[in-house]
Amino acid sequence: MKAECRICPHHCSLEEGQRGICRARMNIDGEVICENYGKLTAIALDPIEKKPLNRFYPGSKILSVGSYGCNLRCMFCQNSEISMPGDKSIFTEKAGPEKLVMHAMKTKPQGNIGIAYTYNEPLVSYEYVWDCAKLAKEKGLKNVVVSNGYICEKPLLELLPVIDAMNIDLKAFTEEFYRKVRGDLETVKTSIMLVAKACHVEVTTLVISGENDTEEEMERLSSWLASVSPEIPLHISRFFPRYQMQDRGPTPVEKIYRLADIARKHLKYVYEGNV
Repeated sequence: MKAECRICPHHCSLEEGQRGICRARMNIDGEVICENYGKLTAIALDPIEKKPLNRFYPGSKILSVGSYGCNLRCMFCQNSEISMPGDKSIFTEKAGPEKLVMHAMKTKPQGNIGIAYTYNEPLVSYEYVWDCAKLAKEKGLKNVVVSNGYICEKPLLELLPVIDAMNIDLKAFTEEFYRKVRGDLETVKTSIMLVAKACHVEVTTLVISGENDTEEEMERLSSWLASVSPEIPLHISRFFPRYQMQDRGPTPVEKIYRLADIARKHLKYVYEGNV
């Protein structure tokens, strides 16, 4: 029996045993489930600024966890080893919500304030994030999501009450760019607007030469973001060759500084990343 996934706008229609584009959600007995539930590929106690979140409990640390899978197809993916393969080709360690939250509690003496769902696209593990975040919140821990923002409104709105902060990738400000990565700009813009009303949000744009690096595009991006709120921090990050873009050179540092200056005309907090 076919089943439709309703987490992201791909709305994958899956046959029994078939995975969606994210490689993490699967039709089992006529129901689309989070097949990577509790299967972690990475766990680390990171500075909160590494998410990056510069204006959410600065100076603190957060327990960062990731699984596998992603619902976009970025040629420049910085974590392609875990975002692109299914679980058959990567080592995972099982950690249910109780185990993860217990571990987070044990790291509080080291400065930990909560759990960050990150590294791959965490919202393809929607049920796991929800279960962990609800339990973590009951224990007084903070919940952070680092996401591409490519999610349907209904599940996002249902999740937000247990989320304290998000960093959302705004990969570019053209539909042409988003078509290349199999997403769409309007969905991500909607996610940013919804999250901004519910919790702390910061935005990251990875600048790639010849793709999304014009001053005109940054003018439009930062102006739109300021229309949501000029208080939203924007992280303008430098690209380095990765995954299927090994032939591209790093973004020139001076380009990052110039685009940051443009964004500062509209936004109060602008940060240059990886320079």
